[in-house]
Formats: sequence, structure tokens, C-alpha cells
Amino acid sequence: MNDQLFSASGLDTSQKQSGQTKSEIAKGTTILVVEDNVSNFVLIARMLGYMGIHCEWKTSGYEVVEYADTLPRLDLILMDIRLPYEDGYGALRKIRSSASLKETLVIAVTAEASVAQINKAKESGFDGFIGKPLDPDRFPEQIRRILSGEQVWEIG
Repeated sequence: MNDQLFSASGLDTSQKQSGQTKSEIAKGTTILVVEDNVSNFVLIARMLGYMGIHCEWKTSGYEVVEYADTLPRLDLILMDIRLPYEDGYGALRKIRSSASLKETLVIAVTAEASVAQINKAKESGFDGFIGKPLDPDRFPEQIRRILSGEQVWEIG
């Protein structure tokens, strides 16, 4: 499977939603989405684009460190667990051993959403967990919380 690149940009984050001002997202924020399912990636990219967040895409954990090192900015990695060639846990081990990426936030995003999987993700060194299916009403706020330094460990 060839890795693919996709960029998404979106609307002004200063818009009001439900009478509240959205949390400011730093201009130029970049998230690397490691996801092999095209439909899941498109959903994530659209939600991030709406938030004004640029995203990049890898379809496997294989060579994710090499790819991430080419990006001028990387604020967060959203990592699917079940991936072809190299799963999310293997990719995370490589990220944590990379001098340039070891402090990068990496969030597990998986359909295998259970307390046991959250515990495994914590033990493995992930910085958070978001279960699939993603909730379009909650996902933007989950990302804002993560980018503001809050830990998010949520099954659904």
C-alpha cells in the first residue's frame, strides 16, 4: 500500500458555536493522522479542517518517524492501533526513541475501545486515547483539550 499525503485547511477558529467562542488554535498547527481507512481519514481531516488545523496523512506506522521528520511543524500525532505493515504500538516505540519526536503528543485512536485497551495504551506510552467511532460533536473539543495540554482518555 502506498502512503498518501493529504492536506486539509479550514474555517476561522474565532467563529462562535452554541454561543461560546471556540478555544484558539495556534496558526499553523499541524497534526499527523496515521490511519489506513480512507473514510476514517476523510472524516478526521474534515473535522480538523473545520477547526483550522492542517493535517498530514500516513496509511501505516511504517516509516512514520522518517516522514514526521520531514514536516516543518508537528503538534500532535493521531495514531490508529491496527495498521498494515507496522501497528500503532510499534510506531509509537520508534517515535519515543527519536530525538526529534520523543516529546510529541501521540494519541491512540482505535475501534478497539475498552478499558483494557486504554490501560494498554497508557502502559505503552501513548499520551491519550479516543475510541472509534469518532463523535463529530465531541471530537473537535477533544482535540482542543489535547492541544491545550489536557489529557484525554475516552472510550467513546
